Amino acid sequence: MKSLSQYDALIFDMDGTLVDNMHYHHLSWIALFKEFHLPLDMETFEKDYHRGTLLEVMARLFPLIQSREELLKIGERKEELYRNLYRPHLSRIDGLLEFLQKVQNLHIPMGLSTMGDQTNISFTLGGLGLDSFFTAKTGGDQVTHGKPHPEIFLQTAHKLGVDAKKCLAFEDTQSGITAALAAGMQVVGIATQFSIAKLLDLGCVFALKDYNAIDVE
Repeated sequence: MKSLSQYDALIFDMDGTLVDNMHYHHLSWIALFKEFHLPLDMETFEKDYHRGTLLEVMARLFPLIQSREELLKIGERKEELYRNLYRPHLSRIDGLLEFLQKVQNLHIPMGLSTMGDQTNISFTLGGLGLDSFFTAKTGGDQVTHGKPHPEIFLQTAHKLGVDAKKCLAFEDTQSGITAALAAGMQVVGIATQFSIAKLLDLGCVFALKDYNAIDVE
């Protein structure tokens, strides 16, 4: 990986990358399945349903519902369940705040590309005092194609006014890594879901457990 100062911008995923919160997303999906009497477990859900935007996921889960507004309402309920579960545990990944401060001091622009919606972005960044670090943000409710499509990373790079190929992305999932690579970015993997070895196998130029392990210079 090049020195960070050699990149025009850094673009971060949020869930699993800024916060280690995926356990609470899983719990909220399980709660939603119970609430709507869906006979699903997480293994089946991850394999057959969990890809793309939240609207696309809801359309797969509820194929008989044709109303976009109704599907979005169910999606909002899922995210409400998540926020209620995670709110008492909301915390940054170790070393994140200090890392962002150092990058900001180097005057490297930072953006956010998350499949979370605007409410979850505000909940996370606002709750952790991180909002001011990110000058461009793109949420999953602002794109047509979810990860692993590169649209969400390309949008954020465009908002920052930089060439996507000159950006460094931070990701934790296979779909996110694939999306960033497809946008032409190099990727740093955050080992909240996969091992460091697996992240490197997926194409990351560097992988770390937390932000204490990365040298800003």
